[in-house]
Amino acid sequence: MTSLTYADYLNLDTLLSLQAPRTPDTAERSVILAEHFFVVAHQSSELWLKQIAADLDAAVDALRPEYGPSDPESGSELLERAAELLRILLEQLAALDKLPVRHFAEFRPYLGSASGAESEQFHYLAELLGDDQHPGRLYEAFAAATEHSGTTVAEVCRRGPQAGVHHRIAENLLDIGNRYWRWKVGHLTLMSKMLGEQPGTGGTTGAAYLISRIIVPFAELRRLRGRLHEDLVGRPAQ
Repeated sequence: MTSLTYADYLNLDTLLSLQAPRTPDTAERSVILAEHFFVVAHQSSELWLKQIAADLDAAVDALRPEYGPSDPESGSELLERAAELLRILLEQLAALDKLPVRHFAEFRPYLGSASGAESEQFHYLAELLGDDQHPGRLYEAFAAATEHSGTTVAEVCRRGPQAGVHHRIAENLLDIGNRYWRWKVGHLTLMSKMLGEQPGTGGTTGAAYLISRIIVPFAELRRLRGRLHEDLVGRPAQ
């Protein structure tokens, strides 16, 4: 077996050289470290987004019959992991909350026009999850998988745990949607705290722009689940 070190396997020399704060060396050490922290947090977020998108893409492939035999069990596992990774992204915001605003104000001019709104992976994730007008590929794959198995999403919601793996997938999707929503709300509250009414570096309106982008994915699934309340109200007592 070829000798391979931990550092070689992870390309640590390259990875650990990618944090390059733009704050001048003449600035206070605390400000330089604050920007380094800011860079690390956003780079790690992009890495987690890469994994989340890959897992969700694989889940779509596992659920859609046209890609071969449907594998809902594998799809459920991938969705569960993606939900957990979204929780990690939310926890990273709690760490970013420890960035002193005075330090952020000092190094923020060196960001230029760079903005998180430009993240291609974030936009790709939003497309996968969909919104009120567009269900997104992930939900469409779930609906196709239920239809392929001879049922519907509405029936899966009605049957609950008796629907087996399709019920677990529905719960996975809602976990993903809820954590995605919490992550966006967390980002809004953090940036509102750090920026107040200042505009975003990318030319956006700042907090107002973030508010306009907050949606709860899988609106159709939520609507179908909510219909259960109406069904139960009209059901005679046992």
